[in-house]
Amino acid sequence: MDKKSKKFLFDYLNNASPTGFEFTGQQIWLDYIKPYTDDYMVDVYGTTVGVVNPKGKYKVVIEAHADEISWFVNYITDDGYIYVRRNGGSDHQIAPSMRVNIHTEKGVVKGVFGWPAIHVRDNAKEETPTLKNIFIDIGAESKKEVDAMGVHVGCVITFEDELIEMNKNYLVGRALDNRMGGFMIAEVARRLKENKKKLPYCLYVVNSVQEEIGLRGAEMISRRLKPDLAICTDVTHDTCSPMYNKKESGFQKCGNGPVLCYGPAVQNNVLKMVIKTAEKKKIPFQRQAVSRSTGTDTDSFAYSAEGVASALISLPLKYMHTTVETVHKDDVENVINLIYEVLLNLKPGEDYRYIK
Repeated sequence: MDKKSKKFLFDYLNNASPTGFEFTGQQIWLDYIKPYTDDYMVDVYGTTVGVVNPKGKYKVVIEAHADEISWFVNYITDDGYIYVRRNGGSDHQIAPSMRVNIHTEKGVVKGVFGWPAIHVRDNAKEETPTLKNIFIDIGAESKKEVDAMGVHVGCVITFEDELIEMNKNYLVGRALDNRMGGFMIAEVARRLKENKKKLPYCLYVVNSVQEEIGLRGAEMISRRLKPDLAICTDVTHDTCSPMYNKKESGFQKCGNGPVLCYGPAVQNNVLKMVIKTAEKKKIPFQRQAVSRSTGTDTDSFAYSAEGVASALISLPLKYMHTTVETVHKDDVENVINLIYEVLLNLKPGEDYRYIK
């Protein structure tokens, strides 16, 4: 990762991009990829697409999602405390003692998720954090003061923290799920351009919105683009940290390479092509099986219109949906390299049907 890539990564990851409010992050992403693409498009909800070789008849997508989990202001008490509801899969158990940013029309308002001190809690009937009892304190004495600060029901809230490097090999921060994916597909576009690779097909580099609440951005953009092939990337669980049951969750480990997914939404001939590419280029990879759906934007692309041949290349990640999501730098590089090599290996017009 050179200085330019690293600056983009930190600018992009440290910016807030909550579901439904992704536009500032999308602008950072678009500004970075513009020099490496021929055109771009942005849909009405904010999904952003860089286009390479727009005149190509065969259409290929590489895709990640841009949004992060967050909270909404849901209720403000008369004495100025704020109760919340989820925007995506936010974890109520990690909220107490966390600092937050409340995004308002007047700017960011700082706050904290408060919690009673250990000294005054009754161990015999101690409450655990739930959506019914977690609350935010912004230093206001009344609802009127909260209103005056520009905070109202519907304001979106994100945790406050920054991306860090840990022990040289790891990146740690909020919302690596899945803005690491946005970073990786942008780096693929950059490498194609800087290595002067001419693709014999149209490539859409897609950064979708609203994945965390039901794959909605991918659902919309897949209908607009109508691609022939989609290669999606997202994060998946590292199951080697404590408290995972490998018999249920499988074996995936940070540092062991990209995770290739088996499941109904994954087109097996596309998957075989990805595996052959990884083996040929000696890119390490892992395997994962899913039951009904991948739970990623792959599902939206696979089942859109008449069906799109799709595959999923995942980045193993520790501590998903916390403020300390953790990935290995080698895995990031190997996901980028694998997507890049797959794109160079693709032939326009390839028929991936099982029966011809």
